[in-house]
Amino acid sequence: MDRARVNMFLTFTFVAILPTLMAHIVDLDEVWQKRAEEAWNNSLAAYKPNPEAIVNAFNEHGHTANINSTRRHLRKKYRGPCMAYNPIDRCWRCRKNWAKNRKRLANCVQGFGHRAIGGKKGPIYVVTDPSDNDVVNPRPGTLRHAVIQKGPLWIIFARSMTIRLSQELIMQGDKTIDARGANVNIARGAGITIQFVRNIIIHNLHFNDIVSKNGGMIRDSVDHVGIRQKSDGDSISIFQSSDIWIDHISMSRSADGLIDIVEGSTGITISNCHFAEHDKVLLFGADDKNPKDRIMQVTVAYNHFGKKLVQRMPRCRWGFFHLVNNDYTHWLMYAIGGSNGATIISQGNRFIAPPDPKAKETLTAALIMGWYVQQVTHRNNAVESEWKSWIWRSEGDVMMNGAFFVQSGNPNGARAFPNLKLIRPQPGTEVTRLTKFTGSLGCRVRKAC
Repeated sequence: MDRARVNMFLTFTFVAILPTLMAHIVDLDEVWQKRAEEAWNNSLAAYKPNPEAIVNAFNEHGHTANINSTRRHLRKKYRGPCMAYNPIDRCWRCRKNWAKNRKRLANCVQGFGHRAIGGKKGPIYVVTDPSDNDVVNPRPGTLRHAVIQKGPLWIIFARSMTIRLSQELIMQGDKTIDARGANVNIARGAGITIQFVRNIIIHNLHFNDIVSKNGGMIRDSVDHVGIRQKSDGDSISIFQSSDIWIDHISMSRSADGLIDIVEGSTGITISNCHFAEHDKVLLFGADDKNPKDRIMQVTVAYNHFGKKLVQRMPRCRWGFFHLVNNDYTHWLMYAIGGSNGATIISQGNRFIAPPDPKAKETLTAALIMGWYVQQVTHRNNAVESEWKSWIWRSEGDVMMNGAFFVQSGNPNGARAFPNLKLIRPQPGTEVTRLTKFTGSLGCRVRKAC
């Protein structure tokens, strides 16, 4: 289907469901309606009818690495010389002057989020105050005051700090949150909401123990305050937004999801992140009855799915999802799930299944539910006659400890799309090094990061 026909279909879909786009907004006033319409147009502009072109470009960069390791070393502080193994990291890391040219980072994103430049065209904003005591009139110098400003901003931090958000942090577009050079934790409070905006980069933060908040009056821009419903408790919630890059984030323990991407959001890359200690990790599309998510396109690359994870790495609906060179070392129920005809291209990942469930009492609950935990994939509430046509392909993946990927759809896999025959991702045997420095980095000014 060409872009014009796709856009026409999806525009009619958007108009039909506009009244339902509340998403914790009590009053969908003119300001929010205008934002919703602009965000939808931005999503359509970010949508690639031929996603294989992005996948191809991503993998052409990725193939330049030449490394090989199958052993996952224990995560401990690395004290050797700077090393950057994957193409995103090689673009900016190991440069002693990174702090003098922070905005170089905006040139490094690959995958579907390749258009995200965040606040590259704006000034630097320095967060000096970790408090979040007033969500209607936030104090200058706080993170909340920074993210509600209009126009592009590159937001950095004066020092290490823990920020306990009293309500969800609602961002304006054209922003970069860059925590390099400081140890910044978003913890024990609300998470970040990216709603009806475009062009966001979030880099080098820690998220842990995020909780749901009751809502109320919250400022979402310098000239608008609105009533919000109770937040879900996601670490990062992306709602009908586009051109987003989430990189080098450490996440664990949220009340709901670690990252939720819903309502026609598209043009997104999640890279170099470390996930741990959580049940429902990544949700891409939340509604079986909402075809808006047909335009959802997400790249998940160079991430480590670590200890005490259960499921949804990710769980996909409707769209096109490229999972490349990730390390799946822990899951309890399944790693990759989906429904509604989602297309999932898995290339060069490593999947290490949990131990034999018959020998582990900790997996009793999974057995009762009928999960066969060595299976990487799970097709939610679908029978084989339905899912056998979905394109779920595994290429160059490494399966360990009995892990297996149930493929479906066109047996040509990635080659079912024009130009995908040129894709050359790194083999799964190289994932250990490609993901060696996932999560928030301990960058120091005047030293290679």
